[in-house]
Amino acid sequence: MKPNIIFYFSDQQRWDTVNEEVTPNLMALANDGYNFENSYTCQPVCGPARACLQTGVYATQNKSYVNGIPLCKDIKPLAEYFNEAGYETAYIGKWHLASDRFPGRGFHCEKTAVPKEKRGGYKDYWMAADVLEFTSHGYDGYIFDGDNNKVEFKGYRADCINDFALDYLDRKTSDKPFFMFISQLEPHHQNDRHRYEGPVETVEKYKDYPLPDDLTFLKGDYEEMYPDYIAAINRIDENVGKLVGKLKEKGIYDNTVIIYTSDHGSHFKTRNFEYKRSCHDSSIHTPLIISGGFFKGGKKDDRLVSLIDLPPTLLQIAGIEIPLEFMGKSLIDEIKSGEERDCVFLQISESQCGRAIRTKKYKYSVKAPLVSGNLLPSSPIYFEDYLYDLEKDPIEKYNLIKDNNYRQIRKELREMLVREMVNAGEKKPEILPAYKASKK
Repeated sequence: MKPNIIFYFSDQQRWDTVNEEVTPNLMALANDGYNFENSYTCQPVCGPARACLQTGVYATQNKSYVNGIPLCKDIKPLAEYFNEAGYETAYIGKWHLASDRFPGRGFHCEKTAVPKEKRGGYKDYWMAADVLEFTSHGYDGYIFDGDNNKVEFKGYRADCINDFALDYLDRKTSDKPFFMFISQLEPHHQNDRHRYEGPVETVEKYKDYPLPDDLTFLKGDYEEMYPDYIAAINRIDENVGKLVGKLKEKGIYDNTVIIYTSDHGSHFKTRNFEYKRSCHDSSIHTPLIISGGFFKGGKKDDRLVSLIDLPPTLLQIAGIEIPLEFMGKSLIDEIKSGEERDCVFLQISESQCGRAIRTKKYKYSVKAPLVSGNLLPSSPIYFEDYLYDLEKDPIEKYNLIKDNNYRQIRKELREMLVREMVNAGEKKPEILPAYKASKK
């Protein structure tokens, strides 16, 4: 019997927010399954990260390298593989892969229904908005059903989005297995109000919640925003618990694999003028819990994992052949073989045209010269930008990019980064030392 698969996706959630106090239901899943402690996004911004998940290739390859570029029509999307394998496919929540930001292309549905041809192949249940933060707030809003009807909801947004997932499970009558993608907006900040919005009844509970060490030596808005942020994550966790309860009520929990992760983290305006789009762990390090099927036993796994690994992992869980063009590695294959990669690769956009790698010991990041803004997909030239020795400096306080004691380390990391860029289909770039950038 093919397993059911649920992909539960939060937005802008740091890796260090998963613990017994804030997320007991996620910890229960981790205690049954696998908790991947070194999971990183491959693109720390909403739309591109989602495009990587839905296509299995990097953002420059699928062309959605910044927000506001729709899913490429020339790449077979993830849901179509499940459709062809006899699965029902369902999508709930934030999509962010239909509207086009560039002039002259003319298609926008930030506040209107996503046409069926722009839904990435999800066909059996659709309850979503392209840009959920434009159609709702922390409380109340609307999304659209599969027939493009506007569906209003009242109450805390994370509760309502989860309720639509429960609705799908209650409505489902076929014997087909299902692949359900639940895309929450929480704990992402509310754009038009410039703040995080936790459930009002629990924010006070977290007013003295300890701040992460990687924030407190920098200026940012964490002191004001962190209680709402943690309260929002706590409510998502409560909804994960409701979903698990529904699966057990239906008698299908034991044949369901649940994957929980996020598109990127949040640095609370400490590293740039907003919350993400940087190479720092506060921006790129995400939770990843997989429970069910192969992923049993309550194991903590510290291998380096990338968001780009999840599409092939999802297909292998379902027994679907993994396309050769997919850029990630199935975690099932990696665990069985005992192999571990030496780094994860990131493309960074909007704040810069940047590239980075993270090894277990080092962080190395480069950025292109500022030419025509920051909306270039790639560049022939980059300058070294950041180097952190993560064993000595896990909170990334000391940038060593100009430290002569790390000259050989920079050389080795530069070669590793170029290897990853070429592997992702990019032309071999020239990477210049940081001191030259200051003279340009």
